[in-house]
Amino acid sequence: MSAVNKFASGGYSFLPSVFQYSAGVAASPGYEIQRVRFRQPLPLAEGFDFAEQFIRAAERPMTAFCACELRSPAPFSDQGFRAFNEIYVGRLRTWGLFDGNANPVARSNVCPLVNPPSVPSFHAFSFTIEAAHASPTFVIAGSGEAPEGSVGSYAQRAVRAGESSPDAIREKAQFVLGEMERRLSLLGFGWSDTTVVQIYTVFDIHPLLPHEIARRGAARSGVTWHYARPPLLGLEYEMDCAGIRLETVADPDGSPHWPHGL
Repeated sequence: MSAVNKFASGGYSFLPSVFQYSAGVAASPGYEIQRVRFRQPLPLAEGFDFAEQFIRAAERPMTAFCACELRSPAPFSDQGFRAFNEIYVGRLRTWGLFDGNANPVARSNVCPLVNPPSVPSFHAFSFTIEAAHASPTFVIAGSGEAPEGSVGSYAQRAVRAGESSPDAIREKAQFVLGEMERRLSLLGFGWSDTTVVQIYTVFDIHPLLPHEIARRGAARSGVTWHYARPPLLGLEYEMDCAGIRLETVADPDGSPHWPHGL
């Protein structure tokens, strides 16, 4: 999982992880990552259709699709998560992004506690564009407090499994922050390169902000706290982060439009 793989047809490199997503992506020289965020969650199939229309309008191949941020109604069981991921990777397969082994696309998938979507939905997606004077850009996939690819269920291998005391949440956060730093380092980045840092938990993060988050440099651009749970039963804390220069906010019921000046 430590080796960085090049995905030339997409214009980026990625950190291999589990079959449903990579641990992170970084644009190759001559490319930048653009993020497209929806004003309202868009159901999965419609989100994929919108992304395809948007990326083709930018005259980029579908292999340029490099990351997505999803919202689900409620946390999955391990078996339910596997079934959902089989559906999800089906579209990636048709776009030439998943060959049954390596999946280059980074992903987050969390569950809002208030006003959740009725079905799994898109919150945002990212893709590469050609840029003559590209700035280094990247997306680190979401991680909860359980190591990926280990034996046993996510709930069983979670840090401080089954606990939610302030001390347990702190230890979970420390693990996740360390995993973010590991992935950033493997791609050649650090907290100082981030422009987006997102936290997903329903537990109070205020005690963590001074010493665990800000002191590490993870809050240099602030942090966005989503009142949401990780996608699997038994997990309580998740993070992702990115370094991007370009973002579009899209209306799901409208046509894709480039931001002014692009």
